[in-house]
Amino acid sequence: MADGELWRDPASRGPRDGRDAEGAANDVEDAQESDATRRRRRAQFLRELHEAKQLRDRVQPRRARAARMRQQMRMRTFRW
Repeated sequence: MADGELWRDPASRGPRDGRDAEGAANDVEDAQESDATRRRRRAQFLRELHEAKQLRDRVQPRRARAARMRQQMRMRTFRW
C-alpha cells in the first residue's frame, strides 16, 4: 500500500478510542456541517466562475460569438 493510500484504509487508522452514542451524534453533526460548508464553497466557486466567463465574453466579443456559434451548431446536429 502506498503512503498516499493510508487514509482510505480504515484498518490502518487503528481502533477508535472511547466513541459512544454521543460521539457518533457529534460525527453526524460535523458531517452535516461540513456538507453545508462544502455546498457553500461550491456555490461561491460557481458564482465566481460564471462571473469570470461573463467578463471574458465582454473582453473578447469575437471569441464569445464564435463559441456561441459552435454551441448552436452542436445543438443543431445533436440527435436525441
